[in-house]
Amino acid sequence: MKQKIKNILHTEVSLKNGGTVLVLNTDSTITPEAEAMLQALHSRSIGGIRSHLDILAKKGSDKFMSTFYVGYGHKSIGDCGSTTVFVEGVSLLAAKAIQDWPLFSGQESSTRYINFEDQIFLNPLKSKEGEAVQENWRSFYKKGLIELDSDLKARFPRKKDEDENIYNKAISARAFDIMRAFLPVGVVTNVAWHMNLRQFSDALLQLRHHPLKEVRDIALGTEEAFLTAYPNSFSTKRYMETENYYSSVMKNYYFEDSKCPDFELSKNNLDPKLLKEYKKALTNRPIKAELPRTMSECGMLQYRFTLDWGGYKDLQRHRAVTQRMPLHTLGHGFHQWYLDELPPKLKKEAQTLITNQKKTLRAIKAPKEVLQYYIAKGFVVPNRLTGDLRALIYLAELRSTRFVHPILRKRAKQLAESITKVCKKSGISISTHLDHEAERFDVKRGEHDIVEKN
Repeated sequence: MKQKIKNILHTEVSLKNGGTVLVLNTDSTITPEAEAMLQALHSRSIGGIRSHLDILAKKGSDKFMSTFYVGYGHKSIGDCGSTTVFVEGVSLLAAKAIQDWPLFSGQESSTRYINFEDQIFLNPLKSKEGEAVQENWRSFYKKGLIELDSDLKARFPRKKDEDENIYNKAISARAFDIMRAFLPVGVVTNVAWHMNLRQFSDALLQLRHHPLKEVRDIALGTEEAFLTAYPNSFSTKRYMETENYYSSVMKNYYFEDSKCPDFELSKNNLDPKLLKEYKKALTNRPIKAELPRTMSECGMLQYRFTLDWGGYKDLQRHRAVTQRMPLHTLGHGFHQWYLDELPPKLKKEAQTLITNQKKTLRAIKAPKEVLQYYIAKGFVVPNRLTGDLRALIYLAELRSTRFVHPILRKRAKQLAESITKVCKKSGISISTHLDHEAERFDVKRGEHDIVEKN
C-alpha cells in the first residue's frame, strides 16, 4: 500500500511566484468524471446502476462529459463529481480569495497553531523597501514568540494535574494568538480545496478576474491542471461578454474599504409576522441544535463592525453568511488587544515598530491592493456581514466559546445580544446558547492540535 501511494501520479502545475497547484489523484478506477456520468445516466434511465456501469466500461466517460457537461451546458452533471486541489506557497490574501466561495470545503494552515517564523513572504513589488518591512515584522514575530513563552508560563503556571506536553502546546497556541498580529498577510500558506466540478468551474471564472495578480495566476494554474486531470470537464473557451462582466464586478465590488462603526446593526428586514410562526423553534431549541433551514424566509440582518484582519480570517470560515472581502489598509489602526497582551518592554517595542512601519509603508507608491502584502494581520479592517437568523445564531454560538480568539469572541457575543433584542421587539424572547465563561487561559487548547499518532 505504501509503495502504491508513492507511485500515484498527481497533476501538478507550478505557479509564477514559486507556489504549486496539485490536483489529487485518488487512483480510483471510477474517476470524478465517470462518477458524474453514472449519476447523470441514472436521471434518464430506470435500468439501474449495473447497466450504467456496463456503458461506462464500454464507452468511458470522456465523450459523455465533453458533450453533455461542457458542450450542452448541463451544469448539474458537474455537481455529481468532486475532486481535491492542494494550493501551496500562496499568500494569506490568496488563501482568503480561494475560500471566498459559498460552497468551498477545505482547510488552511493555521497561524493559531503553527509557527510561521520561517515562511516565505511574497513581495510583489520586488522592492528592497517592501522586503525590509516584511523582515521587520518577521524579526519582531520571532522575538515575541521567545519572550512570550516565559512570560505566559509566569502568568499561567502549570497546575499539578495538567499534562506537561499539553500545557506547553497550550502556551504556544496562546503565544501564536498574540504574535500572529505581527505577520504580514503576504506570508505564504497552504490551502486544501475540495468541491465538485461545477463549483470549481464557476469559482475559477470569478478568480481569474481577481484584483490581485497572484490570485489570477492561481486560477489559471488550477485551470491548466484541470485541463490535464479532467480534460472533458473543463474548457479554455471564453465568452467575452461574460468575461468582461466578471472583470467589472471584481474590480468594482470585491474589496470593502469604507468607514466603519465599532459595531452596529445596519439593516433589519425581518418579517415579525413570519418570525412569530417560528416562535416554538426559537424558544424551545436545545443546546447544539440548529434552527430549521426554512427560517431564512423570515428575512435578513446586516451588521457592520471592525475586526482585526486575523479575526476576519477566522470569521470568513462561515460561508452561510455573506461578507465582503475587506481591503487591508493602515487607516483603521492596529488592534489594541494584541499590544495589551505583551509584557511592558515588548509592548513599547511593538508600538515603536508599528509607528516606523506605517511611516515606511505610506512612503511606498503602489496600489492599495498590492500594499496589503506588507501590512500585518493585527491592523483593523471594516466588516460587513449579512445573514438570516439561522446562520447568524449558529455563528454567534460557535464563536462565543473560550477557545475562539478573544477579539472575535467579543464580536460573537455582541452579535448574539443584538439578535436577542431584535427578536424581543418582534414579541419573541429567545435564549442563545453562549459560552459565558470569562476570558482565561485554558490548557485544553493544547488538545486541539492535529498530530500523527505513532
